[in-house]
Amino acid sequence: MNLTISGHHLEVTPALREYVVTKLDRVTRHFDQVVDINVLLTVEKQKEKDRRQRAEITVRVKGRDIFVEQSHEDLYAAIDQLMDKLDRQVCRHKEMLQDHHHASAKRLDLGAAP
Repeated sequence: MNLTISGHHLEVTPALREYVVTKLDRVTRHFDQVVDINVLLTVEKQKEKDRRQRAEITVRVKGRDIFVEQSHEDLYAAIDQLMDKLDRQVCRHKEMLQDHHHASAKRLDLGAAP
């Protein structure tokens, strides 16, 4: 799994990098077929204080790319909310991959009479 963490108008400190990695452990624990993860942390130059810290993540899994973004006034809170959203989407994707279909009783050959 390739992990890329980058910042836009922001220096990614080792503490921030470690925080993102520990939060990603929960997602990779639920679904281990992750190919590539790109995280972009941004501080936007807006006049309003609300929602100027933004976190985006793109997770490449087999057959699909999952993109999630979240904005908040605190970057750590944005990362928390982002990981919650990502966890729900990854679990939904995992359920779609699983085959829930079973062979019907009519199709089973249970000692057919001669």
